[in-house]
Amino acid sequence: MAPPLNRSGQETGVRFLLNGREHVAPSALPTMTALDYLRGEAGLRGTKEGCAEGDCGACTVVMVRHGGTRPEAINACLYTLGQLDGASLVTVEGLSGRDEAPDPVQQAMISSHASQCGFCTPGFVMALWALRQEGGAPDDDAIHEALAGNLCRCTGYRPIVEAARQACRNAPPDQEVPDRATPAPQESLTTGDALWLAPATLDGLLTLKRSHSGALLLAGGTDVGLQFSKERRHAAVTISTSHVRELRLMSETADALHIGAAVTISEALPACEEAWPALGAIMRRFGSRQIRNVATVAGNLANASPIGDLAPCLMALDAALDLAGPDGERRIPLEGFFRAYRRTALGDAEVITRIRIPRPADRSVFRAWKISKRHDQDISAVIGAFRVILRDDRIADMRIAFGGMAAVPARALETERALIDQTWSEGTLRDAGGALERDFTPIDDQRASAAYRLRVAANLLIRLYRDVAGESAVEVNQT
Repeated sequence: MAPPLNRSGQETGVRFLLNGREHVAPSALPTMTALDYLRGEAGLRGTKEGCAEGDCGACTVVMVRHGGTRPEAINACLYTLGQLDGASLVTVEGLSGRDEAPDPVQQAMISSHASQCGFCTPGFVMALWALRQEGGAPDDDAIHEALAGNLCRCTGYRPIVEAARQACRNAPPDQEVPDRATPAPQESLTTGDALWLAPATLDGLLTLKRSHSGALLLAGGTDVGLQFSKERRHAAVTISTSHVRELRLMSETADALHIGAAVTISEALPACEEAWPALGAIMRRFGSRQIRNVATVAGNLANASPIGDLAPCLMALDAALDLAGPDGERRIPLEGFFRAYRRTALGDAEVITRIRIPRPADRSVFRAWKISKRHDQDISAVIGAFRVILRDDRIADMRIAFGGMAAVPARALETERALIDQTWSEGTLRDAGGALERDFTPIDDQRASAAYRLRVAANLLIRLYRDVAGESAVEVNQT
């Protein structure tokens, strides 16, 4: 049966560049994962399936967004076909090398003996190929960050890191932008009974939300995508926010940083790290680079996870959310956004439009720490965030927020009250740890016991004092 055509005589379906060539997927569900499509209908089986949940990196491919120039490593197991509409995708088959003249990354993997079973190798190659496109000579920290989302069980990481050094040492990018223009993203796609909607404006998004009340709202999909990859469930109507112009904006004013709801973690990270280095450190541990290149700041808040990494940090920084809906726009403090487990103050027809984070106040200190069993790619047992303003060795103001301590991310109000107007000392913060039992009643689960969570939270107060005091001591010694 011939594929359906639109009024211009073109095949209908998801359109994108695949390894430099125009490609149309006329009959595939837009919510099919890119991995399933590549290995199935496209017949490109170099991309592997390992965990199907964005942890192992065996499915890593590289994407350039429509209108963009930056190649980004992503997990094909979580990214949907619909999200590829208008983009450019490169798989391991699309690298410039051949058997007789491998790509520089592939050659470095060979020269360093960095592959054994080979199952994970295509993912490592694509993660390093994306790193190579950045140019320059990445240090070991940058290499570690680029590879943190790729799991190797055979070779060990030493030869893979050596391959990264070889391949990326002062390397010119192989492909900065797609060879040809990508097709414009389509605002509507229908495959069978499945409807994919990708509005370009906020007004269009709000109209669709009103007319499709039960539709699935999809931002990055690094959490929601599990229902496609693991559960094989597909919504009848999916609304993507990826192309809404107003939600893709990020701006800075004298008093705040404004992050659009469709801005990714990777895009927001530089500005956040410059203003609040401790927030940047937390964001660099947010999943892997493949996840950060897709996940949005707003999506991490909207899913209302009690152990989400960003909510406690932004709550401690007094962040607010701008919401839009049928009745207009409103602003709500982030701490008032979470109502119960996985429930928020967001109305049925409302969307988050932006996150507003106030600029650091004079004499304010911000620190945040994530406690987990692994440094990379792990879910928090506890995450604590602290903003303190000191005047004359006294605590003039204190905001404390935790994740993993309750059904929602929450401030430690009793502990704050126990600290404000007190002397800034280790003893003060140690004594205040007892107030945490009035603020929280943590649960016991496989990640940590309730007693452990309370002990860790109290110890983070002591760590706050020692960290700030240690920094002050260094400053004094250097003057």
